[in-house]
Amino acid sequence: MMDLKPAEWVRHAVCHPVEGFEDMRWKKSGSVRTAFLIVFLLFVAQVANGRLYGFQFGVTYDKTFNIIPYIVQSIILFAAWVVGNWSVCTLLDGEGTMKNICIYSAYALVPYIVQVFVNLILSHILVRDEAVFIQAISIIGTGWTAILLFSAIKSVHQYSFGKTVFAIILTIVAMFIMLFLLVLFMSLVQQVYIFISTIYTEISYRIRV
Repeated sequence: MMDLKPAEWVRHAVCHPVEGFEDMRWKKSGSVRTAFLIVFLLFVAQVANGRLYGFQFGVTYDKTFNIIPYIVQSIILFAAWVVGNWSVCTLLDGEGTMKNICIYSAYALVPYIVQVFVNLILSHILVRDEAVFIQAISIIGTGWTAILLFSAIKSVHQYSFGKTVFAIILTIVAMFIMLFLLVLFMSLVQQVYIFISTIYTEISYRIRV
């Protein structure tokens, strides 16, 4: 069996989408630290993609910068994917633990992250008429990540092809439900904060008067 370092396991999983995650499963390899680093790079990639993209291919609004959407697009979505998949696959007799789902899913994001940074550089070099190259790289990177995610879920839970598709669909549904509940919770917290702030302001005014 292979005895690879954490970074080498990432390369092996990305370059061998069919057997890479199976090898990781049998070897019980994968690093949580590396997975967290990849998710952090995903966050950085989303920020860079939104703020540093070439002016010919994107528009940034410096005065309206808000970090929250980038956190939602990266860390929150990834966390929802991991929790949602673990919840769904627990009911479907999946063998994967939350730790392994997190590691395998993070490793699968590498092609997407790479294509974001590559396109970011190209957006400052190419002209608008050459946008087809950026689109091609984006499609390849995103498609590669989709294939790796499918392979990761199939391997970590030891599912058949059909059951993997079903599990992924249910995971996406679970993600929407969790994000909807999160929005409701944040809205409730905001309303409570406004209510308490209003009462405090009114009491402070009465005391001064």
